[in-house]
Amino acid sequence: MLVVCQGLELSDAFLRVSKAISNKITNPILEGIKLVAEDGTLTMSATDTELSIEKKIKADIKIEGETVVPGRFITEFVKKLTNSLIELELNERNQLIIRYEDSESVIQCYNPVEYPGFKKIGTNEYFGITKKDFKTVVNKCIFAVATDDSRPILKGVLFDIDNRELNAVALDGYRLARIKKSIQSNIKKSIVVPARSLNEISRLIDENDDVINVYIDEYTIMLDLGDTKVTSRLLEGDYMNYKQIIPVNYETFVILNRDQFVEALERATLLLRSAQNNFVKLDIKENNICLTSNSELGNVKENIPATVAGKDLLISFNPRYFLESLRVNTNEFVKVCFNEASNPCVIVPTEDDEFLYLILPVRFM
Repeated sequence: MLVVCQGLELSDAFLRVSKAISNKITNPILEGIKLVAEDGTLTMSATDTELSIEKKIKADIKIEGETVVPGRFITEFVKKLTNSLIELELNERNQLIIRYEDSESVIQCYNPVEYPGFKKIGTNEYFGITKKDFKTVVNKCIFAVATDDSRPILKGVLFDIDNRELNAVALDGYRLARIKKSIQSNIKKSIVVPARSLNEISRLIDENDDVINVYIDEYTIMLDLGDTKVTSRLLEGDYMNYKQIIPVNYETFVILNRDQFVEALERATLLLRSAQNNFVKLDIKENNICLTSNSELGNVKENIPATVAGKDLLISFNPRYFLESLRVNTNEFVKVCFNEASNPCVIVPTEDDEFLYLILPVRFM
């Protein structure tokens, strides 16, 4: 193999595909990035068997060939050569010679035969969504994914696809996040995508209105980004019926300024860092929410102006769950819907139903 390419393009490609290299390596070959040089294109791919990223760049291919290079090393190495023209040559000892300016370095490579192949999607089922909307879907629900291994299915985000509407749902047993987006589709399907895969995919996507196609089969999801393809294994199992969790009716409605509520919660959270009880109380009545928190350091009591309709209520919550839900939204005002003190509350926009956040209360004596 003998290839000549621009350092900036090569570095960008290595940075992209290296995101698929896991921090928990069980097989040394998975620490590598595969290089395939053919037909005027250098293709780089990496995988941890759950997430796979493939990137193609144009190159002057003098001799076709393939190898697997140590992924993290070459990514950091080439990042220092973005202004150089780089020549990559594979010798008979499976060593990659990197020539740049008046210098050269040699890296020992892995056997490409041992590297797992890039998984292909075995279906034509797909939906189209703008890059901007895909990033919004991920950012507005990923924080609610479970992080422990007790229920592996909850470590992913449910994509509930119903023709031209996508409902993305994440929950961890204490809160639920759901966001709706319009899509280009004629399929009806539910899949669960690992949170880590979605995070990495989101980082690879620009925030614009270009439409990307998301292909789905029984076990895999693939995003076609043109010169970059990303595939992820889907999580298997039955996801919780999220529709049954969301209340239909409410007894108390509160509309309040998002920023004011966030600032009050942040101040209360500072006090709770050293407390055994990590909850705040909300005393809702008339046109006011009285927020209180207590610890050995002292106490916080804040009055937040609000529009209140319905019954008065005293209820407690973990403030972190409220903060994480509110921070991913830019709406000036939000509506919070309550029932009894033992029932979850729901946060929704005041003007549409694009997102919904459900939070369980803290029960106290």
